[in-house]
Amino acid sequence: MSVPGRNPHLGGGPNLVNIEVMRNHSELFRAECMRLISEADKSCKRLQNNDNKQLDQRVRDIQFLKKELELKLEEIILDIDVLIALQSRVEKALEACKDPLRVTVLCLEERMKRLPSERLHDEVDRELLKEREAIEGVASLLQRVIEQTTEQIRLNRSAKYQLEKDLKEKYEAQCIDNFCASMTTHSIENLQHAYAWMVTPKQWENISDINIAKAEQQKNNSLSLRALVEALLEQTSADMQKQFQATTAAFQQNVQEIKSAKSQMEDQLAKILLEFASQQRISGDLQVAVTENEHALGLAQARLALRRQRPAKEQCHDPAQSRLLAEVQQLTNHVLFFIFMKRLREAVAQSEKEQRALVRCQLELQKNIEIKANSLYIDEVICAQHREPIIIHNF
Repeated sequence: MSVPGRNPHLGGGPNLVNIEVMRNHSELFRAECMRLISEADKSCKRLQNNDNKQLDQRVRDIQFLKKELELKLEEIILDIDVLIALQSRVEKALEACKDPLRVTVLCLEERMKRLPSERLHDEVDRELLKEREAIEGVASLLQRVIEQTTEQIRLNRSAKYQLEKDLKEKYEAQCIDNFCASMTTHSIENLQHAYAWMVTPKQWENISDINIAKAEQQKNNSLSLRALVEALLEQTSADMQKQFQATTAAFQQNVQEIKSAKSQMEDQLAKILLEFASQQRISGDLQVAVTENEHALGLAQARLALRRQRPAKEQCHDPAQSRLLAEVQQLTNHVLFFIFMKRLREAVAQSEKEQRALVRCQLELQKNIEIKANSLYIDEVICAQHREPIIIHNF
């Protein structure tokens, strides 16, 4: 008995219809898979392209910020170098204050060695004290400037460190993003994943903006400080030069006054010596006059006494005897003679008094001349030698 509907040639073999259906179904499924693969590939490529665009944009953003950071870094480095050079100038200026201050103090000490009568608080002392005060003030101010400059350099270096750190991180991020842009599906092997703390794009921009702003602020602070220091160096140098010149002028004026006073006293001393010699001569003449007048009376008396020794017969009252007696009587009894002799003796005494006064004047003048010479030596020689090498240069 035969089975209806069966191909007699197949006998009891497989159902070809079912196989055909299964084959068609498989072909359809395979076509669907190929479509899915194509769509998935297109989707991946589209996503990868979008990723690559985003990564490229990110790299460009990083490069833009890097340029800004690099420019600011160059500025801050240049500013640090300028501040270091300026600080060196200030330190040299501070060092240059030491010698003038030492000389000023030395001059004050030397002038204290003047004799007590000359140890006055004169114009030179006042100018020297002003000079010392000015130099000490400048030195104190320069020291504070050095401290401010040191602090500003520290702040600039801190800003430089933050910029360099930011640049380093930007460089690393750029390298990573460049690598990410060049990666393929075959590049993920042996890739180590490192997760860092995440920031938003706004925060990311703000980090560099803050670093740039801080660097800009320190740059502006440096510019202000540099302008201030430059003006201060110029002003302090001018002040020191002006005061040094004023002190030098006071020294020169004082030296001229001492020389003038000393010259006047030397002229007076020469005149005193001449007057003393003249007074000695007149005193001698007065003594001679007194002696001669006394001798005139003595001569007449001696002649009378000698004539009394004549032999008795020879002792006649002759005209010679009469003349001698009259002369002795006239000299001893004449009022004008005694007045004249008294005046001569008073003149002798007055002459001796005048000589003693002249000697006192001579000694006083000689003493004062020595005092002036001592003061002149201190101001014109010692102080001048100390001050001569000192030159106040522009800082």
